[in-house]
Amino acid sequence: MKMRKRPNVLLTGTPGVGKTTLGKELAQRTGLTYVNIGDLAQEGQLYDGYDEEYQCPILDEDRVVDELDEQMVEGGAIIDYHGCDLFPERWFHIVFVLRTDNTQLYTRLESRGYTGKKLQDNVQCEIFQTIYEEAMEAYSDEIVHQLTSNTPEDLERNLEQIVQWTEQWMKDHN
Repeated sequence: MKMRKRPNVLLTGTPGVGKTTLGKELAQRTGLTYVNIGDLAQEGQLYDGYDEEYQCPILDEDRVVDELDEQMVEGGAIIDYHGCDLFPERWFHIVFVLRTDNTQLYTRLESRGYTGKKLQDNVQCEIFQTIYEEAMEAYSDEIVHQLTSNTPEDLERNLEQIVQWTEQWMKDHN
C-alpha cells in the first residue's frame, strides 16, 4: 500500500449536528479534499431504491465505497456522512463524531423540513448515541473522538483542534 502523505478524516453524526459546516471550513484551512457522501451519491446516482417512509433515496453503500476507494488510498480526504460503518476501517486515520444538544438538534432538523417519524428517529438517534456507538464498533477506540457541536464557539474550537491534529499528523508522516 502506498504511503499516505495526508490523513483521511471522517466526520460523522446525526443529521443536523454540523458536519457539513465543519467539513467545508476544515477543507479550506487544511487543503484536504471535502467529500459529502449525499452529494457524491446524488451526482453519481449511487442509489438502491427509495425509502417511502423517510421520503429519501436509499444509498447503494457498495457503489459508494467503490467510487471512493482510489481517493481514500491516496489520502487527504474529509468524508462527511451520517453513517460510518459502511466505510472500511483502513480508510481513516481519525474519526470525529459530532454531538448536539437534543433541543437544538430538534430545531435544526425542523428548520430543514424534517417532520414526524423522520424527525423523531433522528433526535432519538442522538439521544441514544447511536452514531457514536456505531463508530466505536466500526473503528479502533484510539481514533474515535466525540466533539460537542452546539455553538459557533464549539465550531471554532473543533476546527482549531482538527487543524492542529492534521498539521501534527503531516509532520509525523512526511
